[in-house]
Amino acid sequence: MSGRVIVSLFVLVLVGQRSASSQQAHLPFQDFVKQQALQLRANDQPAATADEWARRRQSLREHLIKAWGPFPEVDCDLEPRQLGGFQRDGYRVEKILFQTRPGVWMTANAYIPDQPKGRLPAILHVHGHWSGAKQDPVVQSRCIGSAKLGFFVLSVDAFGAGERGVGKPLGEYHGELTAATLLPVGLPLSGLQVYENQRAVDYLRSRPEVDPDRIGVTGASGGGNQTMYAGAFDERLQCVVPTCSVGTYQAYLSAACCMCEVVPGALRFTEEGDILGLAAQRGLMVTSATQDAFQFSVGEARKSFARAEAISHLFSEGGIKHTIIESPHAYNQPMREAMYGWMTRHLKREGDGTPIPDPLIQPEIPETLRCFPGESRPDDFVTIPRFAASEARRLIGQRSAPVDRASWEASRTVQRQKLVEVLGGWPKSAPMQLKVETSPEGTSQSIEFDSEPALRLAARRDLPEKPGRLAILVDLEQGAEAAWSSELARQLRDEGWAVAALELRATGRYADPRDKIGNAPDHNTAEWSLWIGRPLLGQWVWDVRRILDAIAEQDGSLPHDILAIGRGSAGVVALTAAALDERITRVQSVDSLASYVTDEPYRGTRLGLMVPGVIKEVGDIADIASLIAPRPVTIRGGTSGAGIKLDLAALSHEFTRTARVFQMLDVASLLRVQDR
Repeated sequence: MSGRVIVSLFVLVLVGQRSASSQQAHLPFQDFVKQQALQLRANDQPAATADEWARRRQSLREHLIKAWGPFPEVDCDLEPRQLGGFQRDGYRVEKILFQTRPGVWMTANAYIPDQPKGRLPAILHVHGHWSGAKQDPVVQSRCIGSAKLGFFVLSVDAFGAGERGVGKPLGEYHGELTAATLLPVGLPLSGLQVYENQRAVDYLRSRPEVDPDRIGVTGASGGGNQTMYAGAFDERLQCVVPTCSVGTYQAYLSAACCMCEVVPGALRFTEEGDILGLAAQRGLMVTSATQDAFQFSVGEARKSFARAEAISHLFSEGGIKHTIIESPHAYNQPMREAMYGWMTRHLKREGDGTPIPDPLIQPEIPETLRCFPGESRPDDFVTIPRFAASEARRLIGQRSAPVDRASWEASRTVQRQKLVEVLGGWPKSAPMQLKVETSPEGTSQSIEFDSEPALRLAARRDLPEKPGRLAILVDLEQGAEAAWSSELARQLRDEGWAVAALELRATGRYADPRDKIGNAPDHNTAEWSLWIGRPLLGQWVWDVRRILDAIAEQDGSLPHDILAIGRGSAGVVALTAAALDERITRVQSVDSLASYVTDEPYRGTRLGLMVPGVIKEVGDIADIASLIAPRPVTIRGGTSGAGIKLDLAALSHEFTRTARVFQMLDVASLLRVQDR
């Protein structure tokens, strides 16, 4: 499937299918996440005074930086280059390249009005999920209109989109498992975009034609989210116009959204209204469409706008506006005209903000605007996965290995604590409400239990004559019954293990049939989990802990030897569970992801395995496996991040750091890395 088709389908999902989500029966996991979000924001109150808002503002900025990962302490040189251009009626276009981080280049187009009189007000135009990015006719139209009305315009390609995709053709989608490569290093795409848009403002302020104190920003859909966050965080922006993008964070829990829109853990510290409020003193206009998807609907937008308006009123009257247009999801002529009027009022200090008619607009053929036409982009151009892999290798290279058992034990304690933190922490234990049904033959049991209040799970287990060895089989692709009856389960029984197969939340019978987007089979449930600050991996590990609690409660004790075994993506679940629960005496990973580090988009794995900041705080999968020592660990086959089966040499290389720990502890034989 081409990137262009993926983008088109993604927009259709946003605008069509999800708008009907309220008419569908909600599934238990979605209801659970929504309830978690309600609890997190249950005590929300608007700031009552300007002083209270000033304190909240500072706290919000600190939380956002933590969620996005730190921005560079020192900005690199922009090193701008002009790669060509052309003249049109009333304006000229320049093809621009500038550096946002060392070695990371942003492609852009500058639209410059003819015969400027003095320094011009400027608008940063950020695209949304239009397939052509800055080259798309929808995006071009507002840039051309703005330039013809006397604004200096900078239109930029977001990281991973337009000319900055993994491949060289236009039309690539930067979401799902492409953007997911950024999560383990703690630099989610939403935060990278904020920083890159700050660098775009730096570039605008460097242009002699631009008045550095009169710069605005606008965009629609994902570009509207960029607009909101850039406007909230960069106070040099004096007019902020997010279009077809404002709703509430809780509304996202009924929808699919792009990874570029996700702020990990945001619902733990705020709602969207307060983010808007960060720009409420600087010419904020929210534009909503009456036929948009639920998460961007007029009703949801009104909730956040009301919060921002209350903040605005703490300082002055009439500073913000909510424009509602009869339209589907778009950035169309009425939206452009509303934006022109608002920008004119706040950047030119002219008029009252009412719409200004569109000038004559003639978009270019997209190829005309490209900085790198056709296949001319350099082969070493830094893409999202390449940037993420470079950052991951840098972070891993900074980690110091323990030199003896004492330093290892101290380090392990700290690393386990950090691992629990990045997984979102553990919920409070609650009554399990066990329901057990024994088979007529008395050889197996079906178990139902509450992993958390109102989140019921199921498992199937053997009842052997001589209990003592229990294998917990974790499989994200099959339900508990299918896994319990699988060939792997039969092999375990032949080796003398009683088998228990667990149905993890949001998988098997609990899976959301609408979950798959692009290459991510668990796209929506994984993203919803990120919004509440509880990555799915952490929730799945908790489920494994709870099946042990359930068996212990039912039997009065646990077997003395417990194996956690995970197949496919579940191998990472088994390793992480064993790293954090010493009731598990040994662990096996079968054909699972061997490393989070990849120069290509993830393939053949789950978005739910991606934990924001895990490499930064704990390390790679090999480092998680090291926390299991000195208990036995078996790695039976594995894949790269790109989904390629690793041979034994490559697989052993990925677990070199694990092997060093086992060797240091004199238990090297307890780590086995095997080819499948």
